[in-house]
Parts: sequence; structure tokens; C-alpha cells
Amino acid sequence: MRVNLRTIMFILPLLWQAVWMLNRTVLADAVDDKVQAFLDEERGRWRDLNVPFSDGRLLHDLIIERGFKRGFEIGTSTGHSTVWIAWAMRKTGGRLITVEIDAERQAIAKRNIEEIGLGDYVEFLLGDAHELTPAQTGAFDFVFSDADKEWYVQYFKDLQTKLTPNACFTAHNISNRWGRGWVKEYLDYVNSVPDMTTRVDSSGGGVAITCKR
Repeated sequence: MRVNLRTIMFILPLLWQAVWMLNRTVLADAVDDKVQAFLDEERGRWRDLNVPFSDGRLLHDLIIERGFKRGFEIGTSTGHSTVWIAWAMRKTGGRLITVEIDAERQAIAKRNIEEIGLGDYVEFLLGDAHELTPAQTGAFDFVFSDADKEWYVQYFKDLQTKLTPNACFTAHNISNRWGRGWVKEYLDYVNSVPDMTTRVDSSGGGVAITCKR
């Protein structure tokens, strides 16, 4: 059977594309397997100021649902929330900037992220979030705040004008059951912002989700 040159030239690019897509799928599956294994292993032993499994899943699903691509995290710790966020950003084609003040905790987070294949989706900043947060130029469509709680309102104010029209600002350890102190101060402030709506998910450690209308 004779195959002319034109047919070969037509088929070759299609074959290369098919091989490229297959390799990409295999690599994606390998990363997903590593991430899932890490999360399953750590599920019962959350520590070092990290989020519980249910809250991580909540953040991941929110990012996927709304297609967020430009994330900022205040308080990396050893990177469990970072894993959830970066994993979601990988699926949306996004990238995360995360801030941590403790060098030892950040080193652990970096190692975790690299070992499971998410290093290309995270930029680590070491320093005081009180200084690094207002220094950001934005724009961000997703923010997760999990650092010093009394500073939550200020973190929100620092980034409020740098949020995209469809953005969500999430804050950890917020629950409607805790109606005093810094929790009340934070919820009172975000509920007063006219172009945003806030809901609180109390199923895990408590996450306030404030989104642009």
C-alpha cells in the first residue's frame, strides 16, 4: 500500500499532538496521585497551625468552581493549605503567592510542595505579612488569610482594592458560633463592605468566604 508524502505530512502533526496530550495526561495523573497520597497520609495528624482536611477541600473546590488563577495566601505554615490551593491552581492554570514569617516552617512547606510536583505553581515569600501584604501590587482573585487573627481586618483592607471583580477573600478560624472579639470585628467589617457578600462555613475549623458580587 502506497502512502503519499502529503498524507504523511498531514498525519505526523496529529500523532505528535496525540503523544503530547497522552504524556501530559500521564504527568497530571502522577501529580494528582502524589497530592492525594500526601493529603491522605496527613489527614489524621494536622499540626503546625495547618488547616483540617475539610477546610482544605473547601478552598480547593471554591477555586475550581470559580476558576481562580491568581492566589495570595497569608500564613503558609508547613504548607497543607498551600497544597490544596496550589493543586486547585494547577487545574485552573493559576499560580499562588504564599507568605510565611517562620523560615523553618517555610522550608518544610517548600519540601512538601516540591516532592508532590506542585513547585511550578507556588511562589514563596519569607517575611512579616504585615509588611509583605500591603506591598503586593495584585490583582488577586483568591486570598486565604490564616495568620495572626487580630490582623485579619487589616489584611483585608490591605488587599481590598487589589481584588478582581469576581474575587473571594477567605479567612480561617471564623465561625458564627464565636461572636466576640476579633471574630466579631472581622465579620462586622466584611459585612459592611457594600459590593461584597459573606458566608461562613463552620463544618471544619471555620472559614469566612467574602466574595465580590
